[in-house]
Amino acid sequence: MQLMKWNPTRDLFSPRRHMNGVFDDFFYPSRRRSEDESLWRWNPAVDIYEDDDSIVVKAEIPGMDRKSIKVDVKDRVLTIKGERSEDNEVKEERFYRRERTYGRFERAFTLPADVKTEQIKAEYKDGVLKVVVPKPETRKPKQIAIH
Repeated sequence: MQLMKWNPTRDLFSPRRHMNGVFDDFFYPSRRRSEDESLWRWNPAVDIYEDDDSIVVKAEIPGMDRKSIKVDVKDRVLTIKGERSEDNEVKEERFYRRERTYGRFERAFTLPADVKTEQIKAEYKDGVLKVVVPKPETRKPKQIAIH
């Protein structure tokens, strides 16, 4: 190992360090988040896709009880919200790092205008919430027979 003389002004006025900080703040804002902030900024990953009959929204929400998840539809906006609470059962263990996120989340998605909201179904299984929004008859693709 090579010893280097410490120069306090080298890092203080380094343009590279300053630019790295600017880019890190823009592209990786979660790296500078405080512990208290992370409690309310947690959002589950969501996939949205469609098949022939419906629009499907899948949200990864592992470790949650289905009673703490709410799915609402109002004015064409589908809202998934809930709260994952911290389990305080382990008291004799000392954590050096804890990476599981707890707290409230809320995700909202705008639905097409002609969706019948009373036919929406939701299912929670193995940590994945699946919301199925049936497409109206007018939006389903029609197969035309060729004679």
